[in-house]
Amino acid sequence: MDDLYNPNEPLIIYLRTIIRFTVRILAVLMTVVICLGVLDVGRLLYHKLVDPPFLFLTINDILATFGAFMAILIAIEIFVNISIYLREDVIHVKIVMATAMMAIARKVIIVDFTEISYEYGLAIAAIVLAMSIGYWLVVKYTNDHSYDHDIVGVHTWRKRVLPPSADRDKSKSRSKKKQS
Repeated sequence: MDDLYNPNEPLIIYLRTIIRFTVRILAVLMTVVICLGVLDVGRLLYHKLVDPPFLFLTINDILATFGAFMAILIAIEIFVNISIYLREDVIHVKIVMATAMMAIARKVIIVDFTEISYEYGLAIAAIVLAMSIGYWLVVKYTNDHSYDHDIVGVHTWRKRVLPPSADRDKSKSRSKKKQS
């Protein structure tokens, strides 16, 4: 049984190969979902603009369009999670939390607060607060990497730019501020 903890165990190697293959299938399927979502948003906008009144969008139409855009962006974030998992074989908490916060933001944007209960509104607020605090804590306590978005929305991880001596200088200046 102890051989299962050995990364060179043939069964573990075989199972990891199967998992990596299924993750690749998920990446392909997510790409299909993203492409179909973009086509759906285009179709939605086209129908909203050509239906009478011509070239006129109501607030509900705009909110529905925002919701569709956000759903595509969430799908892109999930694709990025999958591709990073394929590269590094690790799930990064910061990226997953950013995706979850985007999903919550989508819910806040599209929800009609006149049609939900008071408790439901408080629950959404509690989730937003909890996720914000959690994300802040993850960012604060994972200072060996920083999380950036490229222009195209792809996440990149990079080592901190500051040399170790600059880190010490920064921590010294913080301790001096606390003392005064």
